[in-house]
Order: sequence, then structure tokens, then C-alpha cells
Amino acid sequence: MARAHLLVFRFSSLGDVAMTVPVLRLALAQNPELEVTYVSTAFVRPLFDGIPRLRFVAADLKGRHKGVPGLYRLFRELRSQERYTGIADLHNVLRTKILRAYFRFTGIPAAALDKGRAEKKELTRAENKQLRPLKPMHRRYAEVFGALGCAVELSAPYAFPEANVPPDMRQGTAAGIRFIGIAPFAAFREKTYPPELMAEAIRHICRDEQNRVFLFGGKGDAAQFDAWQQEIPRVRNLAGKMSFGEELDHIGGLDVMISMDSANMHLASLYGVPVVSVWGGTHPWLGFYGWRQDPANAVQIELACRPSSVFGNKDCPNDRACMRGIAPLLIAGKVFKILQKGRS
Repeated sequence: MARAHLLVFRFSSLGDVAMTVPVLRLALAQNPELEVTYVSTAFVRPLFDGIPRLRFVAADLKGRHKGVPGLYRLFRELRSQERYTGIADLHNVLRTKILRAYFRFTGIPAAALDKGRAEKKELTRAENKQLRPLKPMHRRYAEVFGALGCAVELSAPYAFPEANVPPDMRQGTAAGIRFIGIAPFAAFREKTYPPELMAEAIRHICRDEQNRVFLFGGKGDAAQFDAWQQEIPRVRNLAGKMSFGEELDHIGGLDVMISMDSANMHLASLYGVPVVSVWGGTHPWLGFYGWRQDPANAVQIELACRPSSVFGNKDCPNDRACMRGIAPLLIAGKVFKILQKGRS
């Protein structure tokens, strides 16, 4: 292909931004003449460290780039920095539509994400659900690049990046210690496994003295994590204790991650860490499964009401039976199976 420089937009959420990373890596690897300027919030910058021919631009959406005047300021800043050959809108929300409109007047072609809302509605409606696997989000992102002349073959060999794993984890791994990450909470209650059941799963895992559990989450989760750390041996609370980049380094050194349908599934997937994902009101068929994760590691029970929503932001119609019906030992058993197999 001829020289191309794509301006890429994806502002949120963390999990969705993370899902764009492997697609970007493949796009750059398969299109040697391609360069990318990626625009997102400053917090996610560590996800893009070390990617060749990619320049990251932090958008200050709560400050200098807030509102329509701020977006116009961002447009002018971006336009002055590079000569772009295309706009890849991987978000397709009001902010990015406004930015696309500004760039349209400069004659730069654009392509935007097709979110597949109609298909997702068929899968989540209360009656007459059309149950079938939908197009994965990774494929939807790749199609945006393809529309701009940068074909991406998602099934091609993929080199997972190496994390800067902390020395104590490296030493522990060499001594036979297994590191298990657990991110037990999600943005919405319908996507969260009941904490009392998760505690039981952690107890099963920590009965093996070679296992160490790291708890990942936000500062608001710290009180619950501290309680588990005090109660259950070999458990360590990492919530709010390090930078996002340092969290990624720890995630990259894990043997397995337990996650809800949340960002940590996608963060672990970036490093090829096997993920035991727990699904309630949402469903892997909606297209948000982790990059190259084994479908057999998804923990879920089939109920007629599932999935009840795309993002887990709607009240459960059956009092969260989809989560309460999952036995803690089922989750722990998936972890044991992965640990026995060993990380490939």
C-alpha cells in the first residue's frame, strides 16, 4: 500500500480501548507503510507504549478539549501536527462525529465503527431472542481500517508484547509460585459475581500453598479487598496502590486472571494471559470476548432471560439467578485446569 497516516479516535471505555490494541498491532504489522496517531484520554497511554509507528495524543475532554469549542481546539491542534490520509473513528459517538465533521471540510476521508445495535437488540430483548454469535468487536474495528485501505487479517500470527514483570513475580515464578489475578467487580451489579461467592472461590484457590492471589480493582474496592486479604492466606490487595502502568506489569506476569465481563479481561488478553471470565446479564456472543481467549474458559449458565442487556446496565429480570447459580468451585476448577496445563 502507499504511505498512509490514519488518525484514530477511541475515548472510552478502558476495556473498549484495550480491545483496539491487538487490531492496531496487526494493522501496523501487515501494512508497513502505515502510521497511526491515536487520540484518547491520557490514562490509557500505557496501553500503547512501545508500538512502532504509533503516536499517542492525549485528549483533555474535561479541560481544554471540553465541549464543542474544546473539540474545535483539538481539531486545530491535530490538523497542525500531521498530514493524515484518513480518519478511523473506532468510537462513533457525538464527540467523534463532531471531530469527523471538522475534518470533512479538509477533504480527509473517514470511516466509522458499525456498532451492530440492531443485532444486539435481537439478542437481548425479553422475548423471541435471536441467539447467535455476533460479529466480534475486534472484527468491527478491523473493518474500519479496511474501509480506509488498510486490510487487517485477524487470524494472522500475533506476537503478544512482553510486560515489564516485577522482579518479585519473576523470582516467584522461577520458584514454582503461581500468580492468579482476580478482578471481582464490574461497572454494573448485573455483571458482578456476588462477593460472598467470590470469597469462597478464592478460598478454594488459596488452599494450594503455591498459589498467590492478586486483587485488582479501583480505590472503592479496597475495603472489601483488605477484608479478604486479612481473612484468606496468600491474598494481596493491589487496588489503588500503583499506577496503571504498574498494574499492567503485574497483569502481564500472571498465570491466569479471573474477571467479570469487564476491562481486566481485555487487559490480561493483551499479554496472552488466560482469563476465566464470569458472565451474568451479558453474554460472550455479544462480541466483547477477550482477544484470542479460549471460549471454554467462559463461566456461565444458560437461562432463557440471558443475555438481558449489552453492557449489564439494565436490571436483571430474574434476581441475578445467572450469577447466583454459578458455583464457586466451578470458577476455581477452571483456574486449576489452566494451572495444570501451564501457560503456553
